Amino acid sequence: MMGGGGGQQQLQEMSQQLQELQEQIEGLEEEVDSLEAEQSEVDEAIEAIETLETGSTVQVPLGGDAYVRAEVQDIDEVVVGLGGGYAAEQNQNDAIDTLESKKETLDDRIEEVNEEISEVEAESEQLEQKAQQLQQQQMQQQMQQMQEQEGDEE
Repeated sequence: MMGGGGGQQQLQEMSQQLQELQEQIEGLEEEVDSLEAEQSEVDEAIEAIETLETGSTVQVPLGGDAYVRAEVQDIDEVVVGLGGGYAAEQNQNDAIDTLESKKETLDDRIEEVNEEISEVEAESEQLEQKAQQLQQQQMQQQMQQMQEQEGDEE
């Protein structure tokens, strides 16, 4: 009977590991969503830089969901975030190139995270299979014990 209790503890540990893997997958999926949202913002910025002209009127966000109308004085003076809190003023073409590079970096990161999700999902599936096998073994042992007890009673 002691073996059965150990198996039950092992099943509980596996269940906890499965839950942790599921949480890890959810966290990675949230990261992909965040990266895709950032990628969408980069696409919008590229489109705006390509279509805006000097003299265009735009809505500039002030924060807190407040905007002010402003006129683009020179589309060839675009300030682009470079990462790490740094930004640089660039001409229109260089700004687009910088944003395209940022987009490629985001693509690469999304691909890496999706690969990591696949690996964790595979690990989770293997653990589930092991848990099912262990559960089947426990059931078989219980059936054998019951049959042995029935045989002893006769």
